Amino acid sequence: MPTITTNQFKTGTHIEVDGQVFRILDFQHVKPGKGQAFVRSKLRNVDSGNVLDKTFRAGEKVRSVRTETRKMQYLYESGDDTVLMDLADFEQLSLPKSVTGEALDWIRPNDEVEVLFVDERPTGLQVPSAVELAVTKTDPGVRGDTASGGGTKPAMLESGVTVHVPLFVNEGDVVRVDTRSREYVSRV
Repeated sequence: MPTITTNQFKTGTHIEVDGQVFRILDFQHVKPGKGQAFVRSKLRNVDSGNVLDKTFRAGEKVRSVRTETRKMQYLYESGDDTVLMDLADFEQLSLPKSVTGEALDWIRPNDEVEVLFVDERPTGLQVPSAVELAVTKTDPGVRGDTASGGGTKPAMLESGVTVHVPLFVNEGDVVRVDTRSREYVSRV
């Protein structure tokens, strides 16, 4: 069972605390003027998604959890499940939508995605920080709208998600969207 100390913490590392697996979102080493040093951390529970603030003593050991990503192809949705196919051995995997979360907003059928496995158990999908998708439905722009003009309008993208785009974007245009903030970045 591999262990790491608080000195080896890195953002994104998975650790086990009190029998549950957490992902380190943020951490800070604190050395007060008086007393022992400690590490203040913000952890996300892999199973429930809850965020926990936890303080560790400096040098405290915790169990490191093995993680890996596998390339898979998104096939389709079946009820409350998402069906993916492993590109290495063509085996199909069914994940509940609670695990895939909002990542499905940015994925089209047959797209390749990275599935994160924690201790050989699938725990989520990883999508790029920005994606390029075609606009399938939006209102036409009004004459006089320019790239520098203010204002936005809703546009449905080919994955089914709706984002706000500038007035000059039309149906059929391909746009780049930031998946973290769900905001329009540019027209491609």
